[in-house]
Amino acid sequence: MPTENGYTFGTDREVLNLKPLEKVYTAKDKTNNGLFLEIRPTGRKTWAYRYTFNGKQEKLTLGRYPDLSLKDARQVRDEAASQAAKGISLQQQKIKEQQGQLETILFQDYGERYIKEVILKDRANPESMLMYLNNDIYPMLGHIAMKDIGIEEIRRTIWRKKEQGYDAAANQVRGLLKRMFDYAVTLGLVPHNPVMAIPTRHVFKAKPRDRYLSTGEIRTYYTTLLDSRIYKSRKLGLLLSLLTLLRKSELLAAKWEHINFDQKIWLIPETKADSKTGHSREMLVYMSNQVVEILKELKTIAGDEPYVFVGRKRGTHISHNAFNTAQKNALALTDIPNFTIHDLRRTASTHLNEQGFNRDAIEKCLNHTATGVRGVYNKAEYANERIKMMQKWSDFVFSLIYEPNLIFFNEVKQRKSS
Repeated sequence: MPTENGYTFGTDREVLNLKPLEKVYTAKDKTNNGLFLEIRPTGRKTWAYRYTFNGKQEKLTLGRYPDLSLKDARQVRDEAASQAAKGISLQQQKIKEQQGQLETILFQDYGERYIKEVILKDRANPESMLMYLNNDIYPMLGHIAMKDIGIEEIRRTIWRKKEQGYDAAANQVRGLLKRMFDYAVTLGLVPHNPVMAIPTRHVFKAKPRDRYLSTGEIRTYYTTLLDSRIYKSRKLGLLLSLLTLLRKSELLAAKWEHINFDQKIWLIPETKADSKTGHSREMLVYMSNQVVEILKELKTIAGDEPYVFVGRKRGTHISHNAFNTAQKNALALTDIPNFTIHDLRRTASTHLNEQGFNRDAIEKCLNHTATGVRGVYNKAEYANERIKMMQKWSDFVFSLIYEPNLIFFNEVKQRKSS
């Protein structure tokens, strides 16, 4: 609530000189006519008019300063006071006008507002949410007025994704729709959230994954991948996923400015947000000799582009599904049971633990946060252990895949030397 601090104004200069404080506060017009200005800590100033209707005080927002000058604000206030004197509740009238406008608000128009006011402010990497909106939600709901979207429209949108065979993605669509309608309820655009009628458990039930690749599967998969006609940068990206333990999203967003070849350090400025705090953490990847060579090859491919994995348009990185498609295409050429790119992290973790490396150092490479008392007191980064471990891990992987892929690696060497 705005605080009353005795601030007043009588001229435009005095309005201009009202500075933001730590908390929102109000300043009154010296003419004592009910006009006041609300000043927020961000510096935003909003005109409002307080008046009494049927014995109760109401407030009408008039506009922002300096879009509305003091002179204009007083004029608008006088017009509003005239209406109030005739027994008209300005506040209720404005609500009715807004409700009338809601009749014509299409879901896509609201979606663009949600992107601006919520997604772009709260999400460091909004790409996946925008993808779901453009590919899965707008085609189904974008042309429908907000007031006309009910449970059946929501169900069709979610089940369309399920029928495509993507239950986990269908759950992501449901989650985004729920958050969007939560905000719509907050704004008064809809009276209730229709998504709540469709429980998550009916859309998707997550199963704990334990899939990892054996040494034989690592050899077979990467031999097939590197021998395939898949884009070289995608092949190298999938190999880096195993060697570095990075998440797919972290690889996609990798930029050359964060890679120091001399110090063999790769900075990941933003990782997946922590599930408890909601905050992202930066991390360092200690690069093995093999990882350095792979990145140098990718630098040759990328040229002067800012991203390691170059997208179709200048200054962009490859799409969210690029690695998924490459992985599935290579996997289809083998008889290896299905696995996901994320399972490569589990593969690395499992083999490193089996090889006797420090569990805490492995968890640091995965950028996991320790829980309980240990998490509170153990702040070690295990840099030296991680440097040695990552080199030995690369040596181990290359001992499995190098000889079967001599032609591929020799082509890379020849390209760099020519």
